[in-house]
Amino acid sequence: MYTGLLHLHSGVAYLALLALAIVFIYALFGSLSGKEFTEKDRKIAMVAFILSHIQLLVGLILYFVSPLGFQLLTSEGTMSNSAARLTALEHPLINILAIVIISIGYIRAKKISLSRAKFRSIYMAYAIGLVLVLSRIPWGSWLG
Repeated sequence: MYTGLLHLHSGVAYLALLALAIVFIYALFGSLSGKEFTEKDRKIAMVAFILSHIQLLVGLILYFVSPLGFQLLTSEGTMSNSAARLTALEHPLINILAIVIISIGYIRAKKISLSRAKFRSIYMAYAIGLVLVLSRIPWGSWLG
């Protein structure tokens, strides 16, 4: 189960990162070009929204079944070891914050009436979320 969840978490990460980057660029161009925000635009933003939430859900499950998650947080010396601190605390905490920001941007865009402001809400929130996620990926273990 653990190995399957780990592979799922890594695989969905590629999709979520790609979707966030695409939606950011798409919404930025939509805002700068003065394009009308349509239902299609909302659905495109929703794909990244859903993928990031699936990633969060799988990550939270993995956090509690993994020997590197919650169990590591309760171990001695975790905070003095940067790799252990990243895995046990920084990665989950910052990524939860990123998903919250992405959610606020998406939900806020649904409530705004002006197209440019809708695009702006999405591209700003998704950009902040993407930067936060990229800043806390354990690159050594993910790519290695």
